[in-house]
Amino acid sequence: MKFKKCFFSLLFMVGGLYAQGQTQPNVIFILADDMGYGDIGCYGQTKIETPNIDKLAAGGIRFTQFYAGTSVCAPSRASLMTGLHTGHTPIRGNMEIKPEGQLPLPATTYIMPEMFKAAGYKTGAFGKWGMGFPGSEGDPVNQGVDQFYGYNCQRQSHNFFPGHLWDNNKRVELNNTITRQVEYAPELIQKQAIAFMENNKNAPFFMYMAYTLPHAALQLPNGDKTFEYYKTKFAEQPKAITSDWGGSGYQPQAYPHAAYAAMVTKLDTYVGELVSKLKELGLEKNTLIVFTSDNGPHREGGNDPEFFNSSGGFKGIKRQLTEGGIREPVIVNWQGKIKSGQTSDYLGAFWDFFPTFAELAGQTLPFRSDGLSIVPLLLNKGKQKQHDFLYWEFHEDGGRQAVRMGKWKAIRENVMKNPESPIALYDISKDIKESIDLSAKYPAIVKKMREIMLKEHLEEKNFPFLTGKI
Repeated sequence: MKFKKCFFSLLFMVGGLYAQGQTQPNVIFILADDMGYGDIGCYGQTKIETPNIDKLAAGGIRFTQFYAGTSVCAPSRASLMTGLHTGHTPIRGNMEIKPEGQLPLPATTYIMPEMFKAAGYKTGAFGKWGMGFPGSEGDPVNQGVDQFYGYNCQRQSHNFFPGHLWDNNKRVELNNTITRQVEYAPELIQKQAIAFMENNKNAPFFMYMAYTLPHAALQLPNGDKTFEYYKTKFAEQPKAITSDWGGSGYQPQAYPHAAYAAMVTKLDTYVGELVSKLKELGLEKNTLIVFTSDNGPHREGGNDPEFFNSSGGFKGIKRQLTEGGIREPVIVNWQGKIKSGQTSDYLGAFWDFFPTFAELAGQTLPFRSDGLSIVPLLLNKGKQKQHDFLYWEFHEDGGRQAVRMGKWKAIRENVMKNPESPIALYDISKDIKESIDLSAKYPAIVKKMREIMLKEHLEEKNFPFLTGKI
């Protein structure tokens, strides 16, 4: 037995040394769900405690002008995975497929996990997918993911005590019912992610951690200590629940403030567990970690973003293309490679991550990304290229378009009904609330913004799976 213990200890040490000597870094991409710019401590949050995420920021670089793909789940994630803005992505809305899942990524789409696989990585996706129903061409196992565990369907992820999850192509039945909530999906997903790290410690790996926290519904396990802590901290009085939840829509929550705060802190705890596991495995110096959110804060399920200042002083929330709907906390940490304690005002967006990771993995993308590699900025090597502009589309609420160009921000509303709808223009450097429309004063800037909006929107006829019009 003593020989076996020594032998396996030696294997672990050699594995760790091998990993630290990899030329390709492991990559862990952590994506919160509906978390606002101001929901974590290092971005100004005062009511919710996020010590692990704050520590991650202190040990790396914190971005202050980085944006999501758009202001709602599926198209924002598609933008991240494809390296394309939402005028070019094949998924531009939360288009539902019955009985389970969303509009699939086309089979020909080249996404981030496929790139990592081509570079020799093991790839894992844990949490919420939302880019292709089970068995479709957009199913994660058909898009370069070696191991998937979680919700295929984002609609079903609105319940944190679901009847089933997916383990690759296997449907995993859970012991939950509407009245018997015993298996908390985030806990199950976290355990699978930790196991993936342990099983792949000796080779480069990519982990896409698409947590469903703190999206509605505001649900926590019975007796959750963090939930009880915030009930006391906020001295929150319970709201009356007037009817039984029948399983449709979001489960009502009597303590919405405490529940939301507890969900954010629980997410923070999970981040801390990932970092601790990296250290235990000896991988912390060869692992790049990104933390961000898919869009601005939500108001569903009784949530109260104003109470927490979740938008961080910016205007708007989820589904809006104002700053509060799309500007996100973005933290990048790589011990020994990225200088700690940095803050950057680089103007970037989700589509920058694909070319960045491709460069770090030694791969050339077989298509033209809308993004720029930010490796020079992260590693302080060479001059960082800058975007001429950033562009977004949103395909609900009448349709919206937005452009950020330097200090200028342009937004158009009701685009589906009126393709010539007026453009509102804001100077973001002076007006973070986007309250003073300067379009009449700067017609030349408005004209340029309109040209960008026209040029960057690729007609849906080029993507046969799309049905919406903008």
